[in-house]
Amino acid sequence: MASVAIVGAGLGGLMLARVLHVHGIKSTVYEADTSASARTQGGQLDIHVNDGQAAIAAAELTDRFRSIIHQGAAATRVLGSDGAVLFEEPDDNTNTRPEALRGDLRRMLLESLPPDTIHWGKKLASAISIGNGRHELTFADGAKVVTALLVGADGAWSKVRPLLSSAIPEYTGITFVETYLFDVDTNYPTAARTVGAGAMYALAPGKAIAAHREAGGVIHTYAQLSVPADWAGDIDFNDKTAAIAKVVGQFDGWAPELTALVTESDTFPVPRMIHSLPGEHCWRRTPGVTLLGDAAHLMPPSGDGANLAMFDGAELAKAIVAHPDNIELALSTYEEAMFCRSHAAAADAREVVDLCLGDKAPHSLVDFFAQPRGIS
Repeated sequence: MASVAIVGAGLGGLMLARVLHVHGIKSTVYEADTSASARTQGGQLDIHVNDGQAAIAAAELTDRFRSIIHQGAAATRVLGSDGAVLFEEPDDNTNTRPEALRGDLRRMLLESLPPDTIHWGKKLASAISIGNGRHELTFADGAKVVTALLVGADGAWSKVRPLLSSAIPEYTGITFVETYLFDVDTNYPTAARTVGAGAMYALAPGKAIAAHREAGGVIHTYAQLSVPADWAGDIDFNDKTAAIAKVVGQFDGWAPELTALVTESDTFPVPRMIHSLPGEHCWRRTPGVTLLGDAAHLMPPSGDGANLAMFDGAELAKAIVAHPDNIELALSTYEEAMFCRSHAAAADAREVVDLCLGDKAPHSLVDFFAQPRGIS
């Protein structure tokens, strides 16, 4: 079969390329970044048995994955706004939901591919259908490529998605503000004790401070706020002191050990407006093109996004391997299953948002964690 063109070198696109490579099928990944190190890759992820770890197994990378797990980081605690611990659960060390840095996962996938797979500095300007399931890609540097099988793995603001759907991500009413503390055991012992060994969630209706202990003595924090769409735009985030004051002003009366996760930040605060596609986003089968990951099913952060993207990539690759001479059957098989799991995940994501920021927070999340949970 013809080579597969993948737009986007995130976890989903790279997983697709890797599983295809395992089965001897060539692909080319076009990535806007100029190199693998052009930007940071986000924080720590918990990798689930039934999707993320299943995809890694399909990629024949399980042993490599085990070497990048941050042991102990699956511990969880929930605090009230006064700093009181309401729930605490240690890492059970069963690796049912082990933690690993997104950057380490991406590096693992990049190193598993032939060096000519990724074409860096290829920012997609447009993608158009030229008939018979073929598409022409035009990049910002003027280069053009024609492909018989196009996969959009290009995230929330996908340039491939309009070939299939008119849906546009909408602001969810939630903005995260990201901060970091480094070398916390030496420099920020109070923060280290407050967060603990894994994830810490301090919650109240409409606002939260969520932090995670990452490898290398790092605490990665998100101040989460239900605010209007123009809230972040009215703040100069290049003025660190003023921006932090605006953010912390939303947490008046909170325990100082919690607000210090923001006020003592070693980095400039970065706003992340949370957008989402419709929860039941889907499209009619369109010859020669499909989507995966956030390009297909963008939803609020709930611990599932990276897992779903990797699983999409592995499942799409498996469908192509099973039907190499009937790509339309491969794509329809993949999409039918993907729509079902993404619609269910989107409903779960909305529930997680309500648990964390709804009227019953923090007790809603405490009650959730206290329930028996199966492996996922």
